[in-house]
Amino acid sequence: MSNVENAPCPFPSVKETFDTVASGYDNRSLRFFHDSAALMAELFSPRETIHLLDVATGTGNVALTLARHMPRAKITGVDFSTGMLAQARAKAVALMLGNVEFLEMDMESLEFPDDTFDAAVCAFGIFFVDDMEGLLKQIADKVKPGGRTIISCFYEGTFSPCVELFLDGIERYGVERPPLRWKRIATEDACIALFRNAGFSDVRVERKSLGYHLDDAKDWWEVIWNGGFRGLVDQLPHGEAERFRREHLEEIDKLRTDEGIRLNLDVLYTLGVKA
Repeated sequence: MSNVENAPCPFPSVKETFDTVASGYDNRSLRFFHDSAALMAELFSPRETIHLLDVATGTGNVALTLARHMPRAKITGVDFSTGMLAQARAKAVALMLGNVEFLEMDMESLEFPDDTFDAAVCAFGIFFVDDMEGLLKQIADKVKPGGRTIISCFYEGTFSPCVELFLDGIERYGVERPPLRWKRIATEDACIALFRNAGFSDVRVERKSLGYHLDDAKDWWEVIWNGGFRGLVDQLPHGEAERFRREHLEEIDKLRTDEGIRLNLDVLYTLGVKA
């Protein structure tokens, strides 16, 4: 599989976080990534012979799902995290998939000629950049006229109330409370406006519920430790991480019912066509 070495990274802290969590990113507590990829694949026909770009591919959940779903298609996944790509490539080998490749590349500097791909997807990635409209336009540039671009993002209320308890707690320990960047496009109207402003036509949004119950508070910690919130935990003052974890999980455990701890999680899939 191909590789672009030393891709520039405008968000070194984000890259470092995802390199760190890569080995645990496919943890069962984070299974919504796998479930969401399956729903995205349903937006494509198994008979398609397209060349598709997966932007911010991570450990390749969407790219690999699409490669199996569309065996006659070619899938190219790009990401700036070396650690995540190592996981993606290992999974591709284990699945014996020959129609997928993974490239190390900054999604804000896509090194492809314009009009290269028949379609593009970006799962839970576009909200990491400040200029989402600019990124979406760049992705569209790489897609042929009439081609589809699809993104997935979290709907408002996702991870509540667990995430609020986590952020309140981390702030009490002196870590600056960050904005939840996904909330900028956490509604149907916001997604539609983003796509229309980026010049897409035939824009539509589908909302799907992917929530599930975690067995206990420790499973919620797996969500934190193996996902994007890990970078906040790593900022805790020396020697206080374990105390914070213990106190936070005591709070989370109070949410447990006979079914477990509900992980509220709705996903928005937005599709637009390049004019």
